[in-house]
Amino acid sequence: MGAKTALLAYADGDVVPALKAAGEPEAERTAELVARLFAGRRTELTQGGVLGESTYPPEGITYAAGFPGVDLVCDRRLMFDRPSELPAHLLEAAAGRRVIAHAMHSVSDWLAFAVWEEGRLRRSLSLSPDGGIAENIGDPFPFEAPYWAGERPVETDPEWDEEPYPLPFHPLELGNEALRALFGFPLEGRPSPEDVDPDEIPLLGFGLTDRGPSGRAR
Repeated sequence: MGAKTALLAYADGDVVPALKAAGEPEAERTAELVARLFAGRRTELTQGGVLGESTYPPEGITYAAGFPGVDLVCDRRLMFDRPSELPAHLLEAAAGRRVIAHAMHSVSDWLAFAVWEEGRLRRSLSLSPDGGIAENIGDPFPFEAPYWAGERPVETDPEWDEEPYPLPFHPLELGNEALRALFGFPLEGRPSPEDVDPDEIPLLGFGLTDRGPSGRAR
């Protein structure tokens, strides 16, 4: 598994139909959002990409897009071990809209995602095999049920694995299922005809540089 994400969404409701109807990003709206989220940093328009290849941008690059019903931002500075501690200015930018954070990293098998509705945290989960469950707040979503019920265990090979996998499921498998449920697509696994095609979702690219100690994003 090689999937990595550093993704934040502000949505009027369900992200999936908004992405299925997405066309070209609204340039001015997108640039204003990036400037607001990363206040104190200088932004410069650079080469963009598509969502399927841009969920984990290079250092110093932000990919973003504003569409009717949803705004997307991809940036490594949006990855937090405990999603419930998302900085206040990132939540305030939602202005009452739904907020969805999704982060995972294949090197450490780490997954974190969270959802806020009307300014209140509904669900936050963060876990990895080395760190265990760092955060588990709120009722699990329906798509999580088979994983917590032990129906998606990690198969181990006794010839290679000295001990069983320390979690009841693989975080990246749940991470891809969370992507599908919350954003309409997985990065790995067999696509469904109902999925959003992330390679058809264009994102604008922005280079961010520090202006000094006033920068707000980490």
